[in-house]
Amino acid sequence: MRPLLLFICVLLTTSLSQCPSKPESDNWIQLFNGKDLTDWSVKITGHPVDDNYGNTFRVEDGKLVVRYDQYKSFDEQYGHIFYKKPFSAYLLAMEYRFVGEQVNGGPGWAIRNSGAMLHGQDPKTMGLKQDFPISMEMQLLGGDGQHERHTANLCTPGTNVVLDGKLFTPHCIDSRSKTYAGDQWVHAEALVLGDSLIKHIVEGDTVLTYTKPQIGGGNVINFAPNQKKDGQLLTGGYISLQSESHPVEFRKVALFDLSPYLGKPSQLAAVLRRLQTRKP
Repeated sequence: MRPLLLFICVLLTTSLSQCPSKPESDNWIQLFNGKDLTDWSVKITGHPVDDNYGNTFRVEDGKLVVRYDQYKSFDEQYGHIFYKKPFSAYLLAMEYRFVGEQVNGGPGWAIRNSGAMLHGQDPKTMGLKQDFPISMEMQLLGGDGQHERHTANLCTPGTNVVLDGKLFTPHCIDSRSKTYAGDQWVHAEALVLGDSLIKHIVEGDTVLTYTKPQIGGGNVINFAPNQKKDGQLLTGGYISLQSESHPVEFRKVALFDLSPYLGKPSQLAAVLRRLQTRKP
């Protein structure tokens, strides 16, 4: 592990740019195919798996969108749409934007708020009334035109991480990103290397870095006790996108699989250099 740990230290001083629009190898996976929700599974609080209540998650004009036009009130019906299989090491690339107005009954903190859940539990293991999957959330926030609001923050439903060498137990921490207001598209990435390193990247700039993701802490309710094994390192899991009461759109959700290069520091470095230099 020592060569890999040394390599991770090098990674902490570098940043990746946007992923190429055309994959450079078969390791790129277009999680969202631009046509339908094939390969995705929905879990909404209070509803069983694959009950897409209110047609919350749908495809419109080639985008994966979150809508609430069939809701009378939000009623804490937090939702997530999960890709069909788990991953351990990868670069996740997304292009998202917030649109419209928050649905009636949505909490104030959820205005222009969504997220990508990393290393999440299998949706089939979630309790019927569980609000969030046990995971690390790469929180996506849109500016309100008045206040500074960073994006690609970290929130930790049922998890902890190591930040700056210390166990981080509060629920959320801001990144150092710019504020992106209005309906502009934002390019965000998550570099995830098993239970070693996670980096949040916005428009090519690394805005947050942490290590040793693990189960622990609170901020998740109605989970099955056998799913929350505090202290257990998270080496992989499911990726999901949120519905938290504000309409949001994703026009790209793609993943470069890095698992073949774990334990091979020189090859991993070469792949990451190519991802850093190639432009869309």
